[in-house]
Amino acid sequence: MDKTQPHPLFKLATELGPLLVFFFVNAKFNLFAATGAFMVAIVAAMIASYVVTRHIPIMAIVTGVIVLVFGTLTLVLHDETFIKVKPTIIYGLFAAILGGGLLFGRSFIAVMFDQMFNLTPQGWRILTLRWALFFAGMAVLNEIVWRTQSTDFWVNFKVFGVTPITMIFAIAQMPLTKRYGVEPVSLETSEAEAGDVRKG
Repeated sequence: MDKTQPHPLFKLATELGPLLVFFFVNAKFNLFAATGAFMVAIVAAMIASYVVTRHIPIMAIVTGVIVLVFGTLTLVLHDETFIKVKPTIIYGLFAAILGGGLLFGRSFIAVMFDQMFNLTPQGWRILTLRWALFFAGMAVLNEIVWRTQSTDFWVNFKVFGVTPITMIFAIAQMPLTKRYGVEPVSLETSEAEAGDVRKG
C-alpha cells in the first residue's frame, strides 16, 4: 500500500521539533522540565504524522516508546541519568536489530527507513552493516559525552551535534544507494512485458 509522502519541511518539523522543544525548555528551566516537554512533543509529532500521512515510521514508534518510558523514570525518580542514557538504549537497540538481522541473513534497514529506495540484496546488506556500525558508534559516543560533560553540553550535543552527524552519514551513503540501486518496475511495464511473453 502506498503511503502518503509528507512535505519535506513537515517531516523535518516532526523530527527536529521535539529536539528543539527539549533544548529551549532546558535552557529556560531545567532538564526535568525539558524531559516532560520532550515527551509531550514526541507524542504530538507522532499524532501529527499519523493525521497527515496515516502512517507512523517504525523508528519513530520505537523512539517514542523509549522516550516515554525513560522520560517517566526520569521524572518519577527525579534522576537525570535515565533521560541521558535513553539515546544509548535507542542506538544500541537499532544496532542490535540490524546486526542481529544480518547474522540470520535478514536486512531490516528497509523496514526501519520505510524502504525509501530499492537496492539489490548485496546493497541492502552493505547498507545495513554500515548503519548498524553507525548506531553502535553513536551509542558509545553518547555514553562518553554524558558521562564526561555537563548536562547543558550534553543537551547541546544531542540537539546540534547528533542531527548533523546523522545527516552527514546518511548523505555519505548516497553513492552506495546509486551503485546498488534498482529501478522500480511500474505496473504498465510489467503488463507490457507479460504481453510480449504471451506473444512470443
